[in-house]
Amino acid sequence: MTDVIYNGRFVGEVEDTKLFVDKLKEKRRNGELPPEVGIKYDNTTNIIFLTTDVGRVLRPLIIVKDGDQKLKEEHIKALSRNELNWNDLINLGIIEYVDAAEEDNLLVAISADELTSEHTHLEIDPIAMFGPIMSIIPYANHNQCSRLNKVGRTHKQALGLYAANYLNLIDTDVSILHYPQKPIVKSFIYDIINFYPAGQNVVVAIMPYEGYNMSDALVLNKASVDRGLGRSTYFRPYTSTELHYTGNLKDNICIPTKDVSGYRTEKFYRHLEDDGVAYPEAKLNESEVIIGKVSPPKFLLEMEEISLARAKKENSAVMRQSEKGIVDSVFVTIDNQGHKIVQVKTRDNRIPEVGDKFAAPHGQKGVIGCIVPEENLPFTSSGIRPDIIFNPHSIPSRMTVGYLLELLTGKIGCLSGKTINGTAFTKHNIKEFEKTLLDLGFRQDGKETLYDGLTGKPLEAKIFIGNIYYLKLKYMVSNKIQMRASGKIALLTRQPVEGRAKGGALRLGEMEKDALVAHGASLLLKERFSSDNIVVQICPKCGSFGIKGRLKKKEVCPLCNNQKLEPIEISYASKLLMEELTSMHLFPHIVLKNKYEE
Repeated sequence: MTDVIYNGRFVGEVEDTKLFVDKLKEKRRNGELPPEVGIKYDNTTNIIFLTTDVGRVLRPLIIVKDGDQKLKEEHIKALSRNELNWNDLINLGIIEYVDAAEEDNLLVAISADELTSEHTHLEIDPIAMFGPIMSIIPYANHNQCSRLNKVGRTHKQALGLYAANYLNLIDTDVSILHYPQKPIVKSFIYDIINFYPAGQNVVVAIMPYEGYNMSDALVLNKASVDRGLGRSTYFRPYTSTELHYTGNLKDNICIPTKDVSGYRTEKFYRHLEDDGVAYPEAKLNESEVIIGKVSPPKFLLEMEEISLARAKKENSAVMRQSEKGIVDSVFVTIDNQGHKIVQVKTRDNRIPEVGDKFAAPHGQKGVIGCIVPEENLPFTSSGIRPDIIFNPHSIPSRMTVGYLLELLTGKIGCLSGKTINGTAFTKHNIKEFEKTLLDLGFRQDGKETLYDGLTGKPLEAKIFIGNIYYLKLKYMVSNKIQMRASGKIALLTRQPVEGRAKGGALRLGEMEKDALVAHGASLLLKERFSSDNIVVQICPKCGSFGIKGRLKKKEVCPLCNNQKLEPIEISYASKLLMEELTSMHLFPHIVLKNKYEE
């Protein structure tokens, strides 16, 4: 007898397992059972699992019987004439949904050519094994699988038009590409899903260039950048709220007066209007105020003394460190508690610069290594200069043959004025591509003679050059660059604060220290590791820290009352650690080399 489990609950037993499973599947295909029912027989435990749980991933497959698929040519013609639809195919028992558990009992063929009598199902299309992002990559079946996994993340980071109403949205970390283009070589999924493009078609030459494109870096043509290649706009929102506190205290969005503005002079507030908010199209630089606000000091929040309620401190929203922008739009509203909310969106025109990140749809990503004037770049006999020069060493180890195929077929598409179908798993005849290039008057292997831009002499090697789709990614060097000479320090440790947004420093660990030692940068190390030095008075007898006496404002040992203390220099972090240990009833003490002898 075989146990039957329905959604994790035992419901009965059956004698003829195969007959029971076949009957259930027949009823599901005839529409007597819901199409979402999962039917799995586990022969190791001799249990039949019936599942209707919500949240399972189901995928459609064509049913195969005795080595012959049920989807016939007449069905495909009826679909093209709109006489049949998807639901009709399911109701007719031609296609069925199966879950991951049921797939263990199936033998699925990738294509109709592979069908045998043992097969139970057939893939609708081999590309169905990919998700929506992976399926739009041209020639994806010619790339290594680990590269394809990277492409999924790369496409999510590509710039395009993420929403049609982006002007009315307040979203963080948003960039809009100015001139998105549809790819020349694309998968048919691109048109089915109706993707909005998120990249540009560029001419790429595969060759080294003066070492500027080593380690995946790219060399860009300055003329292409000037014409709009990779140009985008970066949007940054700033928000401020007028909060109400106890004791009749509240924030006030206004232009702060001189008595509360502190170190900020009038030039920081020059863009604010009477309501304390910067006007649209105002050009703001680093540390300039966008929304002026004054708040009551925190220690007054629980006080109810009216005389002290006048005291205010500045709490304005300012442009972030090393950023600039133009005020794009201003939104003023009120939340459900009656607090006034002001949101200001700034925009910044971003032109590609050294350090910005680009990627091809095959997992070949890299940053700009150099932007070269057009006249210095190599050119073809027809005068074409590449937009991007890509390093040939990045191809063999990554095994991205799809990259080379897209370059070749992209060239054919440009010369013939057609879009090329590069859908994965479709039959691509390379011989036909080569013949087409020959007919168009080019070498069949896609290589051309390039001439040196500086000398005009032809290069010794033939260069592989073609057209490919490139994506600009959201990671730009202007959002990453960080520098600090001096600035804020943490109150507790007296060491520099962390984080780029706060104007903080980079943490130097043991390995960074070793690298600096190896370089012989001893003075830099000395300066880095003494940023929080402090002079403390140590008792030479017992080694404890001295404290200031009440009567005589002089350091004295709290344990042995010794007044002859020795000043030594240690880091504030060490002093803090020893004081925290003392608070835990431990007695850390410093033993001096030259002990004081009476």
